[in-house]
Amino acid sequence: MMLNKILIGIFIAIFFAALIYIPKAIRVYNVVHLFDEDKIVENFMNMNKVFPTTTVKASDRPHIFKTKPFELPEFYEMEGKKHNLVEALDYFKSDGLIILHEGTLVYENYWQGNSKDQPHISWSVAKSFLSALIGIAYHDGLIESLEDPITKYLKDFIGTGYENVPIKDILQMSSGIIFNEDYTDYNSDINKFARAIAQGTSMRDFAKNLKNGKEPGTFNHYVSIDTQMLAMLLEEVTGQPVAKTLEDKIWTKIGMEHDAYYMVDDTGMAWALGGLNATLRDYAKFGQLYLNNGKWNDQQIIPEQWVQASHLTDGPHLQPGENNLSSSTWGYGYQWWVPGFPSSDYLAAGLYNQYIYIDPISNVVIAKSSSNYKFYQEIQYSKDAHVAMFRSIAKSVVKFH
Repeated sequence: MMLNKILIGIFIAIFFAALIYIPKAIRVYNVVHLFDEDKIVENFMNMNKVFPTTTVKASDRPHIFKTKPFELPEFYEMEGKKHNLVEALDYFKSDGLIILHEGTLVYENYWQGNSKDQPHISWSVAKSFLSALIGIAYHDGLIESLEDPITKYLKDFIGTGYENVPIKDILQMSSGIIFNEDYTDYNSDINKFARAIAQGTSMRDFAKNLKNGKEPGTFNHYVSIDTQMLAMLLEEVTGQPVAKTLEDKIWTKIGMEHDAYYMVDDTGMAWALGGLNATLRDYAKFGQLYLNNGKWNDQQIIPEQWVQASHLTDGPHLQPGENNLSSSTWGYGYQWWVPGFPSSDYLAAGLYNQYIYIDPISNVVIAKSSSNYKFYQEIQYSKDAHVAMFRSIAKSVVKFH
């Protein structure tokens, strides 16, 4: 009898251990193989099958774009050479492309099983959404000053690498935090982060272990956890989850057609640094909102001053081009990229070629999703080629209409 009780006890312990650890082990496995060539397309359209998620509800009054005809240009120019545009879209494993001109939909196409109703991972395009929410909170007086140290609001980060780092420097990826964002390096900080979250570590706890290596505000270096710190700040000052704030302040106000979702960690914290999944039409609407200087119809959704500041490179370390004070050749604003030369256009950009491109001169917005497994083999070429494509498309749209 005693032996039977012991065996039953062991069985129950094993059963509950399996319930706890097997799902995490599967999640870690899926993270490690997330970008495999034979899995990447399905994964990028089904991230809710890999991670737990939280919903951002669609508007009950969806905005449907008016349409007018447009044909893609046959070529785009890059470094003085012509390249076939359709071939490039295929080469970079594009799975969605939308072009807006003056708020009208002039082109929409999907590949690789994607569709107008299919949510797709945005990766770091999500950072630009988070920036907008920070701008709204700042305008509403929930954040007193961008020069405030983030530890004024997040007291539990006193004694960490983020102690006394100004909010503005975090917005501009200039926190000074030491962080390796190379996804091709298994032991990089970003890959350690993904595995830790898959195993159940909270993003908050992970961020507390990071160290500061440079004086804040002196060097532009891309650190995705900086954006997550802003998300923690947002939740602290609003008292509600990031997903709910996005839903209330932007999603339902500009007529987003579809539910979106964030991947979340085991505490329910949204992956604001890159876990937003939405349809391409709704990504395009967000771009149009910025092209409209934050206004939708007659309502100012995002403060106009914030929109302008978001793509202003207001420090020597934020300038585009070869820059000893930056680890990138693109300029940087408030979680938006400025490719430069000319510097009138700007974009939200995510890994594996996700983009929202905005050109205020031509009044063009381009939203693009991709599942480009080759991204890290030719990262700078890939990024520069997309800017060249977008600029050629914008010029062609203006000529066409």
